Amino acid sequence: MFLITLVGNRTIMTVIWREQTLHAPMYLFLAMLASSDLGLSLSTFPTMLCIFWLDARELPFPACFTQMFFIHTFQDFESAIILAMAFDRYVAISHPLHYSSILNHSVIAKISLTILLRTLTIQVPLPVLLKRLCFCRSNVLSHSYCLHPDIIKLSCSDTKINSMFGLFVLLSTMGFDFLLILLSYVLILKTVLSIASHGGGLKALNTCISHLCAVFLFFTPMICLSMLHRFGPKLPSQVYVTLANVHFLIPPVMNPIVYVVKTKQIRDKILKSYFTKGLEKSHHIYNLNHSKCGSP
Repeated sequence: MFLITLVGNRTIMTVIWREQTLHAPMYLFLAMLASSDLGLSLSTFPTMLCIFWLDARELPFPACFTQMFFIHTFQDFESAIILAMAFDRYVAISHPLHYSSILNHSVIAKISLTILLRTLTIQVPLPVLLKRLCFCRSNVLSHSYCLHPDIIKLSCSDTKINSMFGLFVLLSTMGFDFLLILLSYVLILKTVLSIASHGGGLKALNTCISHLCAVFLFFTPMICLSMLHRFGPKLPSQVYVTLANVHFLIPPVMNPIVYVVKTKQIRDKILKSYFTKGLEKSHHIYNLNHSKCGSP
């Protein structure tokens, strides 16, 4: 899974970076999604591999806090990018004639900067607030990586401020993003239903399938886990751990596959890139062998 994540997301980022024809809003946001998937994987996979391959289960507090910061940072970053992609789909379907003028490179740069500033502003206080706590209980975490709710459970200090701020971060980032994504699709459906041509409406909705898969893969495990924690019956710990792993592991693996399968332009560019490289390599080998055969 880790290798698929690395190869898939890096390939998408490289192809979009090199191909000028893919420097459109949809593909630029996809490149940002791939970078956040890559960051999330690099934050979670190392400790998982250490546990399952090397049985190395200990992690120093500074390393744990650092991992927690990067996991939650890339998690919020990905949530905001998925929201930006929903806005992109709304503009493309509702205002197709003004799409390129509304979402020009300057606007995309401002959106990217806003996402970065929001994420850092809201995530930097988390490890700072954790440093003021005392940890005198058993330091055994529930997951294969360090998460904020998991860490504060181990403290013997008053954690009300940490818990309230953590809930505020969750609701103001992923919770707020999810509501705006739902609103975007309500507006998209309203626009699609107003299209006279049935085929035209289906064609417009078809451009949203890849993004809907990204929304489903990212938010469904998180919502199910939150609902089970708060309202569900008491279940074995393996259920919660599995859902948490699905939330962090599946989107970085599946997003590149879904977008390559569903987006013809990216698929064609990838095939063209690798096919051209293969031909150049074969031609180079042929020339070398030919020169050797012709030498005295």
